[in-house]
Amino acid sequence: MIARKVEKSLLDWIDNSDKALLVSGARQVGKTYTIRKCLNEKSADYLEINLIENPEVIPLIEKAMSVDDFIVNVSAITNYKFVPGKTIIFIDEVQEVPDIVTRIKFWVDDGRFKYVLSGSLLGIELKNLRSAPVGYMTEIKMYPLDFEEFLAASGVTEETLAYLKKCFRQKSEVGDAVNSKMMEHFRRYLVVGGMPDAVKEYITTGNISVVTEIQNNIIELYKRDFTKYEEKEKKLKLISIYDLMPTELLRQNKRFNYADIKKGLKFERIESSFLWLKAAGVVITTYKATEPRVSLKQNEKSSFVKLYSSDVGLLTGQYGRAMKASILADDNKVNLGGVYENAVAQELHAHGIESYYYNSHSIGELDFVIENDFHVVPIEVKSGKDYTVHSAINKVTDNKEYEVQKAFVFANCDISVDGKFIYMPIYMCAFVNDDVELPILERL
Repeated sequence: MIARKVEKSLLDWIDNSDKALLVSGARQVGKTYTIRKCLNEKSADYLEINLIENPEVIPLIEKAMSVDDFIVNVSAITNYKFVPGKTIIFIDEVQEVPDIVTRIKFWVDDGRFKYVLSGSLLGIELKNLRSAPVGYMTEIKMYPLDFEEFLAASGVTEETLAYLKKCFRQKSEVGDAVNSKMMEHFRRYLVVGGMPDAVKEYITTGNISVVTEIQNNIIELYKRDFTKYEEKEKKLKLISIYDLMPTELLRQNKRFNYADIKKGLKFERIESSFLWLKAAGVVITTYKATEPRVSLKQNEKSSFVKLYSSDVGLLTGQYGRAMKASILADDNKVNLGGVYENAVAQELHAHGIESYYYNSHSIGELDFVIENDFHVVPIEVKSGKDYTVHSAINKVTDNKEYEVQKAFVFANCDISVDGKFIYMPIYMCAFVNDDVELPILERL
């Protein structure tokens, strides 16, 4: 059984909160399964309504202006007996009726029942979602399994995970035996990714062919959503951007080139599509910072962006079987720079860390720049053996104006420290800012 970090927050909500709960995220990241698992673990009395599987319920809910209306309308077709003070109402695929979210204040004020809503961001009108009254709803964001969750699902013990975190904090060597094993797990994570169905197939059968089939089905599901929720012209742009992303990440300069969609295309004509894909949870955007200094958000230049897949397994699935075989075989002749970067971007994103990149003619390019302890932290990602060669990061750390206290280099290595440079095995990106409790809860 796959355990998720988010379960702690869900169980706490069941026991202690009177607010409504919204669990959001892209399709297939495990929202429904995890909610159901936690409700069953608490032996909760709950009614589950899936608005895609049961579309006949939608007009009944849309007409329900009060909790009493809801009970009458829904009980008429479900034969469910609502128990005030006990029943938890779980409405899944809530994006099909986004107005539900705006009614939460009145439902919560009624006080008879608790409400957990779940929905993919595909098609949700965010302005409606965010119009829910403040103080009546908590949001939990779900993502594909991060690498630590993948390790736990793969049978790595809590003691080993604690040891890895200790090595990260103390900057002490992991050791050849453990490091080699973790690198093997990491290569498998690059291939399998963090989509729960793909991970389940991997840990159950180890059949990468079936894993690839699952990943391809998820990608097609995403593309059908592009078609379902957007007009023809925009859906074609969304599909073009999504299909181009793997190619863009193979370039030395991984910034997305709009001209690859259409010659002469300007950012202003495509910006809404990038934002849509980001809001849908299917891509991660890393914008350029004009200066590697605090605050990075103020230095953001949104017209320059790198696009990463929300799940590294879906990315390698788009590259094809040969790439997957090369990764598993640890073939150092294959360019894995973009794949490694995607894994790092995915970890930072899942941990609530906003990442940027920096590029200038005089300094060069930094793969990632984040903020930590009120300072800028440059991050370099290396897939080859020459991981100690990094001229751009040298220049930034040497510049006193940027006040860089430390810099991470993630590579195929063990942990070592050289001045401000902290060399880490690539999988240690899973523990950056590990003191932050996950997932991040946002009040609406």
